[in-house]
Amino acid sequence: MPGFDCVIAYDGDEPAGYAYGAPALHEREWWREYLSPAPDATDTFNLSELMVRPKWRATGLSEQLHAELVGRRPEPLAALLVDTTHPRVQALYESWGYEKVGERQPFADSPLYAVMLRTRTP
Repeated sequence: MPGFDCVIAYDGDEPAGYAYGAPALHEREWWREYLSPAPDATDTFNLSELMVRPKWRATGLSEQLHAELVGRRPEPLAALLVDTTHPRVQALYESWGYEKVGERQPFADSPLYAVMLRTRTP
């Protein structure tokens, strides 16, 4: 996928966590339907996954991975989905500047997700 980006954290030779995502396709920013009016910015980075292995949880690594990945992106907006049964994960993203703008169930057999959006502040 064009623009795919990934960061991986290592502790020595051992992988500790990763984060990855890609830019939304032009005019395919699925989060826009939840806001009226939507932000003027048109470029969105979709954060697909962020994972930290148990040994490195509660160390700040997830925030470092997020900051490294999203911080180097040119898109002014970042979007992600969080399973609504994980309120602590949602609260973590909120502490990083994301706002819940709606809920979405992309497929009939998928969980219900919180739709979260972050606007880069200058």
